[in-house]
Amino acid sequence: MTVAGSYGQELNVPVATQYLADNPYVISPTYAGIGDNFRINLNGYKQWVGVEDAPQSQALYADFRVLNQSGAGMTLYNDSNGYTKQAGAKLTFAHHIILDYYTKQYLSFGMSYIYNSFRFNINEFNGITDDRATINNNFEVGFLYRNRGFYASATATNILQKDLNFEIAYEPNLLTNYQLYAGYVLDMGNRNELEPSAFYQYYQSDGRSVTDLNIKYRKFNRYEDYFWVGASYRFLNDQIGKPLAVGPIIGFQKGYISAGYSYQITLNGLAAYNSGTHSLTIGFRFLQGLSNCPCTQSPVHD
Repeated sequence: MTVAGSYGQELNVPVATQYLADNPYVISPTYAGIGDNFRINLNGYKQWVGVEDAPQSQALYADFRVLNQSGAGMTLYNDSNGYTKQAGAKLTFAHHIILDYYTKQYLSFGMSYIYNSFRFNINEFNGITDDRATINNNFEVGFLYRNRGFYASATATNILQKDLNFEIAYEPNLLTNYQLYAGYVLDMGNRNELEPSAFYQYYQSDGRSVTDLNIKYRKFNRYEDYFWVGASYRFLNDQIGKPLAVGPIIGFQKGYISAGYSYQITLNGLAAYNSGTHSLTIGFRFLQGLSNCPCTQSPVHD
């Protein structure tokens, strides 16, 4: 994570640009079951390439539809950042309802159980010989509203507060993170789509907040395969004119396989010491089938 990685982990899988690889389930449980019937995405993330012990993570995301109007999902992740390491899992349930059939307005509710194992490796510190570790059980909840091509979600992650009781270094005991995500899929005709979006993150632990401004262009062929290109711009909300990172994003979906790649150029104080941040997502779509409920259909043209 461009910002949070330098402050310490948040007992959660870090969010960089993985959600832009047609995988919004990364940032909200409400997306479980929307779109293809069974989706698996594998992501690898490496921040600040060239900096020793820089943050990196690996994650698996899977979600699928349950009956006509519900979805389930699972996340497995492993993350490291200097002397801190964490691994965990999420189990998700989401339900989708129709607010108005004719105007295509839908409301979704989602909840995840979160299991996280956090370890602080202190072998490099004098006078201390054992690692410090903790296990955290927590939850996240979210809401999603959709109206034709418009979507907006609000999510709170780690809603239960925990006292981590670390004795040698500061780690937050106010764990809740808040995320807002909104965008619009604009049908430009001739199998072209434009999708502007914004993603806001607020960290209760120290009051930081970060915003991503994104733009994606998507082009379909006659077989409903597509490629997309775009860009993302990330900044601290009290320093809008001083971006933390900016970079291109590209990807495609062909048949049952999808892929997305993003590269972010670091623009903060570490710019002189690294060659950027990389994120790669490989996805698989199985058992595609139409639901009887339009509330499980993605705003992306299909």
